[in-house]
Amino acid sequence: MRSFGMTDVGKARSMNQDMFYCSDSSVGSLKNLYIVADGMGGHNAGDFASRYTIENIVRLLESSTNPFLISKIDTSIHQVNRMLVRQADENLEMWGMGTTLVLATIEDNVLYVANVGDSRLYVASHEMCQITRDHSYVEEMVSMGKMTRDSDEYRLRKNIITRAIGSPSGVTVDYFEIELSHGNQVILCSDGLTNMVSDEEIFQILSREISLRSKCEQLIEAANRNGGQDNISVVIIDPEI
Repeated sequence: MRSFGMTDVGKARSMNQDMFYCSDSSVGSLKNLYIVADGMGGHNAGDFASRYTIENIVRLLESSTNPFLISKIDTSIHQVNRMLVRQADENLEMWGMGTTLVLATIEDNVLYVANVGDSRLYVASHEMCQITRDHSYVEEMVSMGKMTRDSDEYRLRKNIITRAIGSPSGVTVDYFEIELSHGNQVILCSDGLTNMVSDEEIFQILSREISLRSKCEQLIEAANRNGGQDNISVVIIDPEI
Protein backbone atom coordinates (compact mmCIF):
# COMPACT_ATOMS: atom_id res chain seq x y z
CA MET A 1 0.00 0.00 0.00
CA ARG A 2 1.38 3.39 -1.00
CA SER A 3 -0.23 6.81 -0.90
CA PHE A 4 0.57 10.49 -1.18
CA GLY A 5 -1.49 13.58 -0.44
CA MET A 6 -1.16 17.31 -1.01
CA THR A 7 -3.20 20.44 -0.42
CA ASP A 8 -2.88 23.93 -1.88
CA VAL A 9 -4.64 27.23 -1.16
CA GLY A 10 -5.28 27.85 -4.88
CA LYS A 11 -5.20 31.20 -6.68
CA ALA A 12 -8.32 32.96 -5.33
CA ARG A 13 -8.45 32.20 -1.59
CA SER A 14 -6.34 33.67 1.21
CA MET A 15 -6.87 30.72 3.59
CA ASN A 16 -6.79 26.96 3.03
CA GLN A 17 -9.88 25.39 4.62
CA ASP A 18 -9.12 21.93 3.20
CA MET A 19 -7.38 19.19 5.16
CA PHE A 20 -6.33 15.65 4.34
CA TYR A 21 -5.03 12.61 6.20
CA CYS A 22 -3.03 9.63 4.89
CA SER A 23 -1.94 6.54 6.78
CA ASP A 24 -0.70 3.43 4.99
CA SER A 25 -0.37 1.73 8.38
CA SER A 26 -2.98 0.76 10.95
CA VAL A 27 -5.30 3.24 12.65
CA GLY A 28 -6.81 1.26 15.49
CA SER A 29 -8.11 -1.93 13.91
CA LEU A 30 -8.30 -0.38 10.42
CA LYS A 31 -5.46 -1.49 8.14
CA ASN A 32 -5.06 2.05 6.71
CA LEU A 33 -6.99 5.30 6.51
CA TYR A 34 -7.36 8.17 4.03
CA ILE A 35 -9.53 11.29 4.41
CA VAL A 36 -10.18 14.57 2.59
CA ALA A 37 -12.29 17.30 4.23
CA ASP A 38 -13.30 20.65 2.71
CA GLY A 39 -14.32 23.12 5.42
CA MET A 40 -16.79 25.97 5.14
CA GLY A 41 -17.58 28.95 7.35
CA GLY A 42 -16.48 32.55 7.89
CA HIS A 43 -13.19 33.69 9.42
CA ASN A 44 -11.24 30.56 10.39
CA ALA A 45 -14.34 28.42 11.07
CA GLY A 46 -13.98 26.30 7.91
CA ASP A 47 -10.33 25.63 8.67
CA PHE A 48 -11.29 24.63 12.21
CA ALA A 49 -14.15 22.40 11.03
CA SER A 50 -12.05 20.32 8.62
CA ARG A 51 -9.12 19.99 11.02
CA TYR A 52 -11.30 19.22 14.04
CA THR A 53 -13.30 16.63 12.11
CA ILE A 54 -10.28 14.71 10.82
CA GLU A 55 -8.35 14.83 14.08
CA ASN A 56 -11.29 13.53 16.08
CA ILE A 57 -12.35 10.85 13.61
CA VAL A 58 -8.79 9.52 13.67
CA ARG A 59 -8.74 9.63 17.48
CA LEU A 60 -12.08 7.85 17.76
CA LEU A 61 -11.09 5.16 15.27
CA GLU A 62 -7.80 4.58 17.09
CA SER A 63 -9.66 3.86 20.34
CA SER A 64 -12.73 2.06 18.95
CA THR A 65 -13.34 -1.52 20.10
CA ASN A 66 -16.24 -2.01 17.68
CA PRO A 67 -15.40 -5.14 15.61
CA PHE A 68 -17.52 -4.09 12.60
CA LEU A 69 -15.69 -1.87 10.10
CA ILE A 70 -18.58 0.17 8.68
CA SER A 71 -20.27 0.47 12.04
CA LYS A 72 -17.18 1.88 13.73
CA ILE A 73 -16.68 4.43 10.94
CA ASP A 74 -20.36 5.42 11.07
CA THR A 75 -20.27 5.80 14.85
CA SER A 76 -17.18 8.00 14.71
CA ILE A 77 -18.66 10.27 12.01
CA HIS A 78 -21.94 10.76 13.88
CA GLN A 79 -20.09 11.42 17.13
CA VAL A 80 -17.85 14.02 15.49
CA ASN A 81 -20.91 15.67 13.90
CA ARG A 82 -22.40 16.16 17.38
CA MET A 83 -19.06 17.41 18.73
CA LEU A 84 -18.72 19.96 15.92
CA VAL A 85 -22.27 21.21 16.49
CA ARG A 86 -21.44 21.75 20.17
CA GLN A 87 -18.33 23.70 19.21
CA ALA A 88 -20.44 25.98 17.02
CA ASP A 89 -23.03 26.42 19.78
CA GLU A 90 -20.31 27.46 22.23
CA ASN A 91 -18.49 29.85 19.86
CA LEU A 92 -20.69 32.34 18.04
CA GLU A 93 -17.97 33.18 15.51
CA MET A 94 -18.10 29.53 14.39
CA TRP A 95 -21.88 29.37 13.93
CA GLY A 96 -22.77 27.69 10.66
CA MET A 97 -19.40 26.03 10.12
CA GLY A 98 -19.20 22.60 8.55
CA THR A 99 -17.12 20.37 6.36
CA THR A 100 -17.42 17.77 3.65
CA LEU A 101 -15.86 14.38 4.28
CA VAL A 102 -14.69 11.57 2.05
CA LEU A 103 -13.02 8.68 3.89
CA ALA A 104 -11.53 5.44 2.60
CA THR A 105 -9.90 2.31 3.96
CA ILE A 106 -8.77 -0.85 2.16
CA GLU A 107 -8.88 -4.36 3.58
CA ASP A 108 -8.39 -7.64 1.68
CA ASN A 109 -8.49 -5.77 -1.64
CA VAL A 110 -11.89 -4.24 -0.83
CA LEU A 111 -12.23 -0.47 -0.74
CA TYR A 112 -14.64 0.88 1.87
CA VAL A 113 -15.79 4.49 1.37
CA ALA A 114 -17.79 6.95 3.48
CA ASN A 115 -18.99 10.23 1.98
CA VAL A 116 -20.74 13.41 3.14
CA GLY A 117 -20.87 16.44 0.84
CA ASP A 118 -19.27 17.00 -2.55
CA SER A 119 -15.67 15.92 -2.04
CA ARG A 120 -15.17 12.89 -4.27
CA LEU A 121 -13.57 9.49 -4.54
CA TYR A 122 -12.69 7.91 -7.87
CA VAL A 123 -11.24 4.55 -8.86
CA ALA A 124 -9.05 4.69 -11.96
CA SER A 125 -8.11 1.67 -14.05
CA HIS A 126 -8.70 1.75 -17.80
CA GLU A 127 -11.05 4.70 -17.16
CA MET A 128 -12.12 7.07 -14.38
CA CYS A 129 -15.06 5.89 -12.30
CA GLN A 130 -16.62 8.26 -9.77
CA ILE A 131 -17.68 6.16 -6.77
CA THR A 132 -19.21 8.83 -4.55
CA ARG A 133 -22.31 10.85 -5.35
CA ASP A 134 -22.18 14.60 -4.76
CA HIS A 135 -24.55 15.76 -2.03
CA SER A 136 -25.27 19.05 -3.75
CA TYR A 137 -28.34 21.01 -4.77
CA VAL A 138 -27.53 20.77 -8.46
CA GLU A 139 -26.99 17.00 -8.45
CA GLU A 140 -30.29 16.51 -6.65
CA MET A 141 -32.00 18.66 -9.29
CA VAL A 142 -30.31 16.68 -12.06
CA SER A 143 -31.42 13.37 -10.52
CA MET A 144 -35.03 14.64 -10.47
CA GLY A 145 -34.82 15.82 -14.08
CA LYS A 146 -35.19 19.47 -13.10
CA MET A 147 -31.76 20.68 -14.21
CA THR A 148 -29.22 19.85 -16.90
CA ARG A 149 -25.69 19.11 -15.78
CA ASP A 150 -23.24 21.87 -16.86
CA SER A 151 -26.05 24.32 -17.72
CA ASP A 152 -25.66 27.96 -16.66
CA GLU A 153 -27.92 27.37 -13.65
CA TYR A 154 -25.91 24.25 -12.71
CA ARG A 155 -22.63 26.19 -12.78
CA LEU A 156 -24.18 29.05 -10.78
CA ARG A 157 -25.44 26.82 -7.95
CA LYS A 158 -22.95 23.94 -7.97
CA ASN A 159 -21.28 24.97 -4.70
CA ILE A 160 -24.49 24.60 -2.65
CA ILE A 161 -24.13 21.34 -0.74
CA THR A 162 -27.01 19.50 0.92
CA ARG A 163 -25.08 17.45 3.48
CA ALA A 164 -22.14 18.34 5.71
CA ILE A 165 -20.48 17.38 8.96
CA GLY A 166 -21.66 20.00 11.48
CA SER A 167 -25.38 19.78 10.71
CA PRO A 168 -27.52 20.35 13.85
CA SER A 169 -30.22 18.05 12.45
CA GLY A 170 -27.78 15.15 12.13
CA VAL A 171 -25.84 13.72 9.23
CA THR A 172 -26.60 11.01 6.68
CA VAL A 173 -23.53 9.18 5.37
CA ASP A 174 -23.28 7.29 2.06
CA TYR A 175 -21.24 4.07 2.09
CA PHE A 176 -19.71 2.13 -0.78
CA GLU A 177 -17.77 -1.13 -1.09
CA ILE A 178 -15.68 -1.76 -4.20
CA GLU A 179 -13.52 -4.78 -4.96
CA LEU A 180 -10.19 -3.55 -6.29
CA SER A 181 -8.11 -5.26 -8.95
CA HIS A 182 -4.58 -5.07 -10.32
CA GLY A 183 -3.63 -1.63 -11.59
CA ASN A 184 -6.37 0.29 -9.80
CA GLN A 185 -5.60 3.69 -8.33
CA VAL A 186 -7.85 5.46 -5.84
CA ILE A 187 -8.11 9.25 -5.66
CA LEU A 188 -9.84 11.34 -2.99
CA CYS A 189 -10.18 15.06 -3.71
CA SER A 190 -11.96 18.27 -2.84
CA ASP A 191 -14.06 20.16 -5.39
CA GLY A 192 -11.19 22.60 -5.84
CA LEU A 193 -9.77 19.94 -8.15
CA THR A 194 -12.90 18.64 -9.86
CA ASN A 195 -14.35 22.11 -10.54
CA MET A 196 -11.15 23.12 -12.31
CA VAL A 197 -9.93 19.92 -13.98
CA SER A 198 -12.00 17.53 -16.10
CA ASP A 199 -12.18 13.83 -15.30
CA GLU A 200 -10.40 13.19 -18.60
CA GLU A 201 -7.42 15.35 -17.65
CA ILE A 202 -7.30 13.86 -14.14
CA PHE A 203 -7.21 10.39 -15.71
CA GLN A 204 -4.44 11.40 -18.13
CA ILE A 205 -2.26 12.57 -15.22
CA LEU A 206 -2.99 9.45 -13.15
CA SER A 207 -2.00 7.27 -16.12
CA ARG A 208 1.52 8.72 -16.36
CA GLU A 209 4.51 6.62 -15.29
CA ILE A 210 5.56 9.04 -12.56
CA SER A 211 5.59 9.00 -8.76
CA LEU A 212 2.44 9.52 -6.69
CA ARG A 213 3.96 12.78 -5.46
CA SER A 214 4.44 13.99 -9.04
CA LYS A 215 0.86 13.06 -9.91
CA CYS A 216 -0.44 15.10 -6.95
CA GLU A 217 1.77 18.03 -7.95
CA GLN A 218 0.60 17.92 -11.57
CA LEU A 219 -3.08 17.72 -10.58
CA ILE A 220 -2.73 20.77 -8.33
CA GLU A 221 -0.77 22.59 -11.04
CA ALA A 222 -3.57 21.84 -13.53
CA ALA A 223 -6.25 23.17 -11.15
CA ASN A 224 -4.29 26.38 -10.58
CA ARG A 225 -3.56 26.75 -14.28
CA ASN A 226 -7.30 26.55 -14.97
CA GLY A 227 -8.10 29.28 -12.45
CA GLY A 228 -7.50 27.85 -8.98
CA GLN A 229 -10.79 29.28 -7.70
CA ASP A 230 -10.82 27.18 -4.52
CA ASN A 231 -8.54 25.26 -2.18
CA ILE A 232 -7.30 22.03 -3.76
CA SER A 233 -6.68 18.74 -1.97
CA VAL A 234 -5.69 15.40 -3.48
CA VAL A 235 -4.88 11.99 -2.01
CA ILE A 236 -3.78 9.20 -4.39
CA ILE A 237 -3.61 5.58 -3.24
CA ASP A 238 -1.84 2.74 -5.02
CA PRO A 239 -3.10 -0.48 -3.40
CA GLU A 240 -0.27 -2.43 -5.12
CA ILE A 241 -2.50 -5.42 -5.82
